[in-house]
Amino acid sequence: MLNNEINVFRAKKKWTQQQLADQIGVSRQTIAAMEKNKYNPSLILAFKVANALDIPITDVFNYKEDNK
Repeated sequence: MLNNEINVFRAKKKWTQQQLADQIGVSRQTIAAMEKNKYNPSLILAFKVANALDIPITDVFNYKEDNK
């Protein structure tokens, strides 16, 4: 399962979902879906998020094997 800390790092920058979306060229709804773990971004989009937030991708996203 891919988890993320987008909302944490976005809040540290005091950015709205819309401001982050504008930075990386997606809709606010895409940011909301990623934050709720309802949408897994492509690798390129994940890097865009991390770069916009100015942090390493591994600090924003982490993957945990689902052992079901």
